[in-house]
Amino acid sequence: MATATAVEVAALGRAYGERVVLRELAFSLPEGATVAVFGANGAGKTTLLRILAGLLRPHAGEARVLGAALPKEAWKVRGRIGLLGHEPLLYRDLTVRENLRFHARLHDVPEGRAAELVERVGLAGRDEDPVRTLSRGMAQRAAICRALLHEPDLLLLDEPLANLDPGGAEAVEPLLRGPARVLISHDAEDGLAAADWVLGLRGGRQAIWAPAADVTLADVRGLYR
Repeated sequence: MATATAVEVAALGRAYGERVVLRELAFSLPEGATVAVFGANGAGKTTLLRILAGLLRPHAGEARVLGAALPKEAWKVRGRIGLLGHEPLLYRDLTVRENLRFHARLHDVPEGRAAELVERVGLAGRDEDPVRTLSRGMAQRAAICRALLHEPDLLLLDEPLANLDPGGAEAVEPLLRGPARVLISHDAEDGLAAADWVLGLRGGRQAIWAPAADVTLADVRGLYR
């Protein structure tokens, strides 16, 4: 029986005006697997994540996420995707609890799920504070709660441990395991350790697509030269 795929892209491309950011990407990620995405700033990593989240329309090629063709069928899978980007996607003037209650209602999730996540990421006692009063690390923990609230089948993660101290990273890292993941990382060693597959981008092109076991630290570091 063929393995089901979480993400499939073929000849994928995207431009901003005359500047081509992604060109001719092609890969297939099995369900339950993790791909670590490496590349220098401007290589197209965040653009890829936004396309897979249904937030950007590709200008060339095809993308399928959890069986849905993007962007026309994005509505089918938005409730099955958890996105964690550079911005926390939280209302700054609302408290952590109010933000999570809002997202819980969007996804028809019991409020007890939010309380469980707040406890596990170490935000208990700060969940009544407005997001704008939180440190960047605390806001990142709240954003992780938001992304995981509805128990998604695919996680799209852009540097998920950024801004976290060692204790925070230790608390949230186990929560980010499980479903299929597209993980952007600048840490070659940790990224390789977390991955089943590696996608390396250089100048918007696919320089590496291989099982993580076949990719060396030197291979990854070469993407940044």
